[in-house]
Amino acid sequence: MAKQTKRIISLILGVALATPILFAQQSDWQTTAPESAGLSAEKLQAIESAIKTEQYKKITSVLVVRYGKLAYEKYFDGDATSLRNTRSATKTITSMLIGIAIDQHMLSGVDAKVTLFFPDKHFDNPDPRKDQITVEDFLTMSSLLECNDDNQFSRGNEERMYIMEDWVKFTLDLPIKGFAPWEDKPSDSKYGRAFSYCTAGVTTLGGVLERATKMKVADFASKYLFTPLGITQAKWSYSSLGLALTGGGLELRSRDYAKLAQLYLNGGKWNGHQVVSAEWVKRSITPHSQANDTNDYGYLWWLHDFKVGDTGKTAHAFYMTGNGGNKIAVFPELDMVVVITSTNYNTKGMHDQTEKLMSQVLGAMQ
Repeated sequence: MAKQTKRIISLILGVALATPILFAQQSDWQTTAPESAGLSAEKLQAIESAIKTEQYKKITSVLVVRYGKLAYEKYFDGDATSLRNTRSATKTITSMLIGIAIDQHMLSGVDAKVTLFFPDKHFDNPDPRKDQITVEDFLTMSSLLECNDDNQFSRGNEERMYIMEDWVKFTLDLPIKGFAPWEDKPSDSKYGRAFSYCTAGVTTLGGVLERATKMKVADFASKYLFTPLGITQAKWSYSSLGLALTGGGLELRSRDYAKLAQLYLNGGKWNGHQVVSAEWVKRSITPHSQANDTNDYGYLWWLHDFKVGDTGKTAHAFYMTGNGGNKIAVFPELDMVVVITSTNYNTKGMHDQTEKLMSQVLGAMQ
């Protein structure tokens, strides 16, 4: 009887140990030749040569997924197992987590008032308008807090946040901003929201997630987003108080960034499983604010038309992006995902370089 029991336990353990491996294998990419995906191998080779000869500097990987299959994958630093720090591309993943929390009825919705999640904290510069700031305000980079990463003099500039112990308090201590005469107020702005790039606000959404879900950000992400996609490695950065940096710095494999992009191309589905609701995907990639003259902004997704090589045509994309020129773009009309990772951090023209490279990749279509 004891031997039979041991055998049963052994079989159960064997299945338990094998299941994650099988799941990961089933969740990883199917591959195909570039030509089968309508891509020119010759033009892709020309791109490789340009990167290797440093016509494009510090590019670490380029991946192309077409028709749901990985059609091109090239690494110029490390390999497929290397984790890539795409900086602020993490913000878009935070949007995914907010959507899942709403789907799971852990968070009431985008109209939820942010300060209500932190009744134990006292915030400086009290103002009734501060108490009206919503999750959606942070998702669209349009809260009324004086927070602008593009302005070194802004009290909310992210560099000031990192040296503070409590990132949530740093954010919600900020005063309500004023508008210079040359700036558009919300009422004068496209979509009725005045855009101001604010990492602190997105970082505070990590605190909202933890309070709403009663789970650590990393645990929630692993259970509801990464595990269903077969993503097994994720390296977060943390504050002194242990809050995951949802505003940037998450490290994943290039293949895994492609999975997250493909998930949204598939309307929130992966291998037939609805990971994020189709309604959330649709709302996320709908314009809610105008970031600049060439980009609209969804729920932490950038919206832009990229040039297709020298054809004179453009292709619409919604994409994640981060310091260094990192870009993970979804082209719904082309049924294509393009991942470009780079370590060209804090360098003038880093995004222009990646946009030029993205255009050349699109130009490889036959």
